[in-house]
Amino acid sequence: MRFEQVWFRYARRADWTLREVAATVEPGSTVVILGRNGAGKSTLLQLAAGVLRPGRGAIRGRPAIVGWVPERFPADQPFTAGDYLRRMAQLRGAPETAVGQWIERLLLTEHAGTRLTDLSKGTAQKVGLAQALLVPPGLLVLDEPWEGLDSVARTLIPDIVAEVTAAGGMVLVSDHRGEITALPGARHWTVADGTLHATSAPPAAPTEEDEVIVEVAVRRSEADQAVVALRASGHRVLGVRG
Repeated sequence: MRFEQVWFRYARRADWTLREVAATVEPGSTVVILGRNGAGKSTLLQLAAGVLRPGRGAIRGRPAIVGWVPERFPADQPFTAGDYLRRMAQLRGAPETAVGQWIERLLLTEHAGTRLTDLSKGTAQKVGLAQALLVPPGLLVLDEPWEGLDSVARTLIPDIVAEVTAAGGMVLVSDHRGEITALPGARHWTVADGTLHATSAPPAAPTEEDEVIVEVAVRRSEADQAVVALRASGHRVLGVRG
């Protein structure tokens, strides 16, 4: 997928939010979008997903199947979580089994009969993530996917990203927590002052022969911060249990 001199602004006489964005995303790759709040990260992701259209330039080679997870899932809808996912599966031509698979994997079983408006932000985000994965996406776009998620659900995101790229899909993800930057081969784009700057990928992950497994016990209240710190230091978190 190619960004070809993409410009974007939200109103005709407004300043340009993004200018002259030129970049390529290869199949099987993960790109982490970095930048301060208001820099244009979400705008770039919405352009990639096709939610917004460039004011100038073009985005070419976007896969036919796009999974899009906004920073805040629009939960103000008259469905239960299960009904919403079943309807989305019908719209996207996904099998009924896909709904059950993602409800179980994302720990949504006890919330399947709850109305979307009654869900917590974190649970609603998991519903949004599930709908994006009902059909294996050629492009998965995640805008701050950890917002509101519990520590167990957060550990699933890197695994899901790795599965999408292993199947040849592309992933674009904004991440101010530093929870995904250590994925092997992840590239980094920084958005600043309306322009995009690509940085080199982090060092390759160690092979299994170079690794040892260290179990770490922390206070329950500190689990989220510990997971973030470990991943930011380049360690793989294999799981979190009570």
